[in-house]
Amino acid sequence: MISLGVLFWVFIILFALIGAIRGWTKEILVTFSAVMGIFAITVLEEYVPFVQGYLAANPVTSQVWMRIIIFIILIFFGYQTPNIPRFSGDERFARGRLQDILLGLIIGGINGYLIYGSIWYFLADASYPFAILIPPIAGTPAGDAAISLIPYLPPTWLISPTIYYAVAIAFVFVLVLFI
Repeated sequence: MISLGVLFWVFIILFALIGAIRGWTKEILVTFSAVMGIFAITVLEEYVPFVQGYLAANPVTSQVWMRIIIFIILIFFGYQTPNIPRFSGDERFARGRLQDILLGLIIGGINGYLIYGSIWYFLADASYPFAILIPPIAGTPAGDAAISLIPYLPPTWLISPTIYYAVAIAFVFVLVLFI
């Protein structure tokens, strides 16, 4: 058995290595996909009456599955970035340079934080509804470390109106950098 806190850091390191391999331009699109996923979940849960009624009438596992499925679908499409010839010829987006590898490493780590941290938050918010998961046990070193990380997970601070600002910043960044 592995602690959720240890798994959190393992995924951050794993995603950082993936980011170093893929490059910062592709990783920044995954970051924006994660922000868009949290935004979509926030909008659906706060402003769509059908979704609110569905979640109120169904067990908490429905909410967890809805959040995870929406989030994973958007992350999947973020990782399926197109190979645009215009970008491959531009020196700003060249891969293989040390700067690109280091920036990809950093942004990949941020993506690991956003992806794993969000899924962990969805599970913690629902009080770990699946039997396969054991919640962190307070009073143990690993449990206390995991519990202390939960207030710093992305959906705890990417709430209304902060998520709206994050989407606006991501949109402006894409317009300025990629178009």
